[in-house]
Amino acid sequence: MRIYEGSPRQDFEEVLRSIGAVLDQRAMREISLTETPEGFIVQGLVLDQAGSSWTESYGQQHKETLQFVDDDIARFMEEGAARRDQPTPVQSHGDAGQYESALRVIGHYIDQQHPRDVFFFEQEGAYVLRLLMASQTGARHMLVEFTRDDIGQLVAQAPAARYMPGAEKASPGTPR
Repeated sequence: MRIYEGSPRQDFEEVLRSIGAVLDQRAMREISLTETPEGFIVQGLVLDQAGSSWTESYGQQHKETLQFVDDDIARFMEEGAARRDQPTPVQSHGDAGQYESALRVIGHYIDQQHPRDVFFFEQEGAYVLRLLMASQTGARHMLVEFTRDDIGQLVAQAPAARYMPGAEKASPGTPR
């Protein structure tokens, strides 16, 4: 990742996890994420709760675009670490929201690939990633798909793999 190169603490796994927590707070759905030289652009659907009559009581969905620059992401990461460090009566890994968990395991996969650029979109819990990869013949795009079941499996396996020294996390994503 261009804006985080050289920093062992800031990687795709933690960056996407922190962005995912923000998306969970905003109740965003059906997201797309594009890496830019300045950070990330995220688009998704949100529910506007400003209905004024009984016919609008459920609100209207609209597309929202968010731009996160490196300072935003650094702040999100610090807030996330502080939130996770707070002792709770029953602290579990299930406390993370849908996007915080899913984007974390996707970020881990991306870290293993070392891409030059990242774009992905989500639809109904499945993700399609387009990674710009360096190769001996120049840069090329690689497409990878994670089904809803793949994401669920990776999220379920993550705590065990995190605490086993030398354990490799499985990557059910299907390269195309």
